[in-house]
Amino acid sequence: MGRSSCRRMPVVATGRMTTAAGLLLVFLSHMVAPLEVPLDPKVLEGLPQPPTITHESPKDYIVDPRENIVIRCEAKGKPHPSFSWTRNGTHFDIDKDPKVNMKPHSGTLVIDISGKDKAEAYEGVYQCTAHNEHGTAVSNNIVVRQSRSPLWSKESNPPFVVQEGASLVLKCRPPAGLPPPIIFWMDNNFQRLSLSRRVSQGLNGDLYFSNVEMSDSRSDYICYARFPRTQTIQQKQPITVRVVNNGQTEERRPSFQVPSGPSSSMMVLRGQLLEMECIAEGLPTPEITWSKVSGELPSNRATYLNFHKTLRIAAVTEADSGQYRCTAKNTLGSIHHVITVTVKAAPYWIEAPQNLVLAPREKGQLICRASGNPKPSVSWFMDGLPIHNAPEDSRRKVEGDTIMFEDVVSGSSAVYQCNASNEHGYLLANAFVNVLSEPPRMLTPPNKVYQVIMNQQAALECYSFGSPIPKITWFKENHTNAALEGDPYIFYDNGTLVIPVAQATSSGKYTCVALNMLGKSDNHVHLEVKEPTRILKQPEYKVVQRNRDVVFECPVKHDPSLIPTMIWLKDNGELPDDERFVVDSDSLTITKVTESDAGTYTCIMNTTLDQDSASADLRVVEVAYEQPDPPSDLELTDQKPRSVQLTWIPGDDHNSPIKRFLIQYEDSLHDRGSWHNLTEVPGTTTTAHLKLSPFVHYKFRVMALNDVGYSLPSPSSRHYKTRAAAPDVNPTGVEGLGTQPDNLVIHWKPLTGLQSNGPGLQYVVYWRQKYVDEDWHSVKVANVSKFTVQGTPTFTPYEVKVQAVNEHGSGPEPLPFTAYSGEDLPKAAPDNVQVQVINSTLAHVHWESVPLSSVRGHLKGYKVYYSRKGSLHNHSPHHSEQQVLTFSGNRTHGKLPGLHPFSRYALNVRVYNGRGEGPASSDEDFETPEGVPGHPAFLRVVNPSLDSLTLEWGPPHDRNGRLTGYTLKYQPVNNSNELGPLKEVTVAANETSFTLPNLKYSTRYKFYFNAKTQKGPGPTITQEAVTVIDEAMASRQVDIATQGWFIGLMCAIALLILVLLIVCFIKRNKGGKYPVKEKEDAHADPEIQPMKDEDCTFGEYSDHDDHKPLRGSRTPSNGTVKRDDSDDSLVDYGDGGDGQFNEDGSFIGQYSGRKERDTAECVESSEAPSPVNAMNSFV
Repeated sequence: MGRSSCRRMPVVATGRMTTAAGLLLVFLSHMVAPLEVPLDPKVLEGLPQPPTITHESPKDYIVDPRENIVIRCEAKGKPHPSFSWTRNGTHFDIDKDPKVNMKPHSGTLVIDISGKDKAEAYEGVYQCTAHNEHGTAVSNNIVVRQSRSPLWSKESNPPFVVQEGASLVLKCRPPAGLPPPIIFWMDNNFQRLSLSRRVSQGLNGDLYFSNVEMSDSRSDYICYARFPRTQTIQQKQPITVRVVNNGQTEERRPSFQVPSGPSSSMMVLRGQLLEMECIAEGLPTPEITWSKVSGELPSNRATYLNFHKTLRIAAVTEADSGQYRCTAKNTLGSIHHVITVTVKAAPYWIEAPQNLVLAPREKGQLICRASGNPKPSVSWFMDGLPIHNAPEDSRRKVEGDTIMFEDVVSGSSAVYQCNASNEHGYLLANAFVNVLSEPPRMLTPPNKVYQVIMNQQAALECYSFGSPIPKITWFKENHTNAALEGDPYIFYDNGTLVIPVAQATSSGKYTCVALNMLGKSDNHVHLEVKEPTRILKQPEYKVVQRNRDVVFECPVKHDPSLIPTMIWLKDNGELPDDERFVVDSDSLTITKVTESDAGTYTCIMNTTLDQDSASADLRVVEVAYEQPDPPSDLELTDQKPRSVQLTWIPGDDHNSPIKRFLIQYEDSLHDRGSWHNLTEVPGTTTTAHLKLSPFVHYKFRVMALNDVGYSLPSPSSRHYKTRAAAPDVNPTGVEGLGTQPDNLVIHWKPLTGLQSNGPGLQYVVYWRQKYVDEDWHSVKVANVSKFTVQGTPTFTPYEVKVQAVNEHGSGPEPLPFTAYSGEDLPKAAPDNVQVQVINSTLAHVHWESVPLSSVRGHLKGYKVYYSRKGSLHNHSPHHSEQQVLTFSGNRTHGKLPGLHPFSRYALNVRVYNGRGEGPASSDEDFETPEGVPGHPAFLRVVNPSLDSLTLEWGPPHDRNGRLTGYTLKYQPVNNSNELGPLKEVTVAANETSFTLPNLKYSTRYKFYFNAKTQKGPGPTITQEAVTVIDEAMASRQVDIATQGWFIGLMCAIALLILVLLIVCFIKRNKGGKYPVKEKEDAHADPEIQPMKDEDCTFGEYSDHDDHKPLRGSRTPSNGTVKRDDSDDSLVDYGDGGDGQFNEDGSFIGQYSGRKERDTAECVESSEAPSPVNAMNSFV
């Protein structure tokens, strides 16, 4: 896409610092409702999309003066956006500068600075604009500055002669670079000076001695400044210190070398790094401690550096404001200094605006919420222009930090910019509103097959996209043509169909249909419900003698269409790699077991859909422990009609004592072949007294249990038949319930064969009407569990009972239960219905209860049917849907909430029972009184002029009464969002517009507007507008740049700067060479020098070398100078972030730096503000 001639005014911050600009990058995947665009490339490829900036250079962009300048700006959109740039607020025509190129299909600028061109010629504030037919996105302001490493100013350092024990400060005063240099002190041998509590380096680079010692005497205190961007190091002239002893050294109390005075203050921005410094002198050397005057130090963010002389707090918050006290203390006393810290905040996001994708006629909103200290002001832009300059659109409403969109239409897509700024910086965010009209399209692959296990959840996907959002409907093959709904299905908004508990009948072909006003699309998926994987028999606990074999069995059942995989684990880990472990399809065999084989063995059967597992323990013993042998010689004694005594002889317990015996029985008369547990007795007992039931043919057997497991069953005993008898119990669960108005159905739970006690089991059913003197009616039935009595009167109480009988007699006398015959619909309506209106939305309904005899069933309650007939405002009929309120129990009153004010209603009351509702009472009409009105339908400002504004509005949709008028309040708003005095105007109810005269020109006003009825005022809506600027007054302002005196002043300043540059150039040429290596010239001016590769020492500086590349560096073919690829340099011994050295301060290696290319840079040690810096105060 190369170059673009599109010109557009940039969006700039209203704060004071350009470098605080911010940009929020948002993507399609982060859009707010109501519509989400999927990230599927096939979907995105065909959708129009406003531009979104995806990559850009940092806001404060410091470039290397030896390399080409690359200012990044990448954006996406459909169609692909075109790009343009502004520089220092005006259009940057890159076609006119052959050194500037824009990358194809990109907005990235590449500025070639080879040859005579310099990077500083391209310093400035840049802003990128990405535009397509759907909108315009802008980058944040990118401040481009070249890195600088100015020369140290020439100076002579006389030696310091100090008394032993006195304090001393060696000033560094490094040149101001960009970015600032990293300071460290070394000697002539390039060894880092040792620092301690007594000797320390301040944050400004100065070297502080709390007290000097004789060993501090030396002539090579050298301050070095490392400039990380240009990879150069400069050194100050060596400083000589001579310590003398002219007498006895006296100890002294501490005093602060920095900061000065008893207190100081500082300001820091939220999120930045706070560093406070206290360096004290005294003898003995003072110790420094820190505390917060009113609170605790943040232990997780506070660290101490420089031998506790520096307190650093990371990621500062507002809670870190306050007073901090540093205390210097030695044996003679202490001194305090209080630092008052104030925390301000550049704007930061509370809720940044996010891209909004809407369908036609939908609504949405963009929210731009930021905080800061002071509170930031929020301004909106549309496609890079202030929103108040954009064409007026009634579907768009701006209210402070929110833009609301209603009833959007196709073609109204745009990119909106939000700027939140205060005096400490600003944030800038792009967010587009994309209005799409798209027919449905399916995103789920066609004919997808879902497999689930029976009784688990099945989720069938139907992902689709369309605008408006399509409605999803599901159908199932062979399920008629009706859409699926209700149980057992759950439908989600994203189209997914969920079957919570899938069954075999759930299998089949499903079709989902996506439909909107533009078309429809469908897709088919298939559901297969599989049988679960189950272990039929768990492995058994084994006790095995050493060197024997053991087998764990694990038979499994699984769905035949799934491929199973059996895995065995030992103690939740893999089986030992030993050929003694043999895994079969459903078993594990361990041959010749050893003690190390003991543990827990787990079989896991896996399929592609599920798994099942079971575990058993293996115990290895020297002596074999086995299951006991089965008992023998079962004998029945003490035979009685309802009991018998059983004895047996235990089998061998195989070295594991028998814990208990289990006695089982078989009833060969009623349930031949099935054995049932009867009772258990302790393992020390061989006799059991058994209680028996009549009419049973018993056979008994016994099983023994030890720690290994149960024995095999014993041989069964001989038969023991008990004589038949009358039933001991009657059926339970007796109840009666009518299913028709003229019947009564009596239910009961039948007896089991064991409870019958004899042949010929039957049931005698008794019933009679309650509260009536009549005999019991009865009927004898067999092999059923209910009986229906026909011809009963409606809803009449009966007494019922059921008795068991057989050929040997009847069971005990049963207890009667009360039951009711069938219900019928109520036949009476409630009388004397009255309505008491409480307020405009609540009414109280009273009625007389119907006679209980007319209910003809269980009285469940009353239902009130009511509906709104219309509004009292226009007397037009309005038949709303009838509503129902249910009041349970025998109530005679109830409340109707949620009524509409100033309306006509009608209601009736009905009683209902278990069968249904009775007739309705006569309709009762009532009216609700007036309420407060709703908010006006809209409020807009039209025809703004110098001193007046006209407001138009629409009456409330919900008047809720007769409007008595409107209240309009308004007040001016200044540039700092401070509100002026509030004025109020009353407007007649029949008015729909009003003109406010005598307003101030070019002033923003805020309006508050609401309607009133006799009941009171309704909710308020707000609007803002600005009066027109006075063009005549603006034209009278003088352009200072065209005044003669201003032009003369600027020429004089330029001439003065030229003279200073000439003087500096002459002085520099007199400097000659400065060999640092030779000791006799150690006090000469050591400026920037490259290091010799041969002896790792500094070479000589010569004016003739100004424009030559450094030794060890390479010059590319395009003329730009690249950094040296040396493996070992001074920079390698200190991180570019903090310049730290090794703990002993030493380093070894060669350093390859770069000389300044322009001798005029000698003045940069006291560098004047650049045009870019001056510009920052205006942006």
